[in-house]
Amino acid sequence: MGLGNPGKDYVKTRHNAGFIVVDQLAKRWRADWKSEKKFNARIARAELNERQVLLCEPHTFMNSSGEAVAAVVNFYRIAHARLLVIVDDADLPLGQLRMRPNGSSGGHHGLESIEQHLRSRDYARLRIGIGRTEGPREITGHVLGRFSSTEAELADKVFAVATDQAECWLNDGIQKAMNQFNGTIDGPADERKEQ
Repeated sequence: MGLGNPGKDYVKTRHNAGFIVVDQLAKRWRADWKSEKKFNARIARAELNERQVLLCEPHTFMNSSGEAVAAVVNFYRIAHARLLVIVDDADLPLGQLRMRPNGSSGGHHGLESIEQHLRSRDYARLRIGIGRTEGPREITGHVLGRFSSTEAELADKVFAVATDQAECWLNDGIQKAMNQFNGTIDGPADERKEQ
């Protein structure tokens, strides 16, 4: 499950990091997207190593992501241990990836919604650092903004590595995916200075 907001106004915004990664997975696996009204989501199906894999982009908007996630999980009877949610995290610096097998929402409204609808925190999540601006906790403008030209190269690299990490989780399990990919991705020196 990649979280984000649907619509042209939100394409490539920081808050759509989850959408960006599942879009890259769909391209890599040659999976076609299809809108599924019963889930209020876009779904792409792939077969990898004789396993059926679903990619999902909830179209409920971020703060109601749990509605679509729970609908898909319940319909396909997906065990929570087989669920990976990919999401932005403004509390992590741009360039940092953090996968965990479970945990709290950390104040992320999309994860709060999923926890509420699944009645569980026991699902894997991949947090993609998008950085934050200095100042008050109100960060709506920041997360709904796009990466600056100085951040774009690092952001592209982060999304590529996050895509690799999600695929590693699927093929080799969460322990290997965490050990191999969690941490900070280095960008060009001038980008690192600005963070």
